[in-house]
Amino acid sequence: MIKPAFLSSEESPTTIGHVFDTPIVVKGITGLPLLELVAWGILSWVAGHNHPEWSRANIGTAGALTALILFASEWCHNLAHTAVAQHIGKPVDAIRIAWGTPLLIYYDINDQNVSPRQHILRASGGPIFNALMVPICWLGRCLTRERTTSRYVADFALGTNIFISSMALLPIPGIDGGPILKWSLVERGQSPQGADETVKKVNLALGSGLAVATGVGLKKRHKWLGVAIGAFALTSLAIGLGLLKEQK
Repeated sequence: MIKPAFLSSEESPTTIGHVFDTPIVVKGITGLPLLELVAWGILSWVAGHNHPEWSRANIGTAGALTALILFASEWCHNLAHTAVAQHIGKPVDAIRIAWGTPLLIYYDINDQNVSPRQHILRASGGPIFNALMVPICWLGRCLTRERTTSRYVADFALGTNIFISSMALLPIPGIDGGPILKWSLVERGQSPQGADETVKKVNLALGSGLAVATGVGLKKRHKWLGVAIGAFALTSLAIGLGLLKEQK
């Protein structure tokens, strides 16, 4: 199965603005912020489950703030990619807003006008941003009191940025670690096609390891973490087995 492109160069979406020389586009009703509303509901339920002693107002506030942090972290992650791409003179082709989330669009993922080093730099911007946020979030956590909404939100911000900065570096095509590995191999002399095959083999081993980590997480009752790692495991195994490929 070929992973479908989020946007092709033949399409004509609606441009609603620009950031770092990159158009921000929407396409039909997918431009609506539906995922933010869903996240608010789910994270409010999680907050209530973790703190049944809280009032409904506190639960709703915690849900809203953690949803805001989740999407702000994701948006800033992608804007960091966009800023680095603009800085090196190889801007992102478009940022598509899909149900409230940003999707970076590169119409040609093997663009020969972009050097391997530039590909690596573009892919590194997001994880670097989230890694830099970790000590800031840790400091915020230290300044809050235990069992308060502020501490709950600070813990969530810290965990979110640790998770994004680490998982983004997994060598899975479609997230940051995949291009970093691929273009590092190309920089060392492999062809893009040969590097793709190497990444495929790496993902077969990675997917197996992540599947084990998923089982450990679920066994230790870290349900949400286990589910998230499980999604990466399935994606990685699908790539390693050749069932999922990037759109060329």
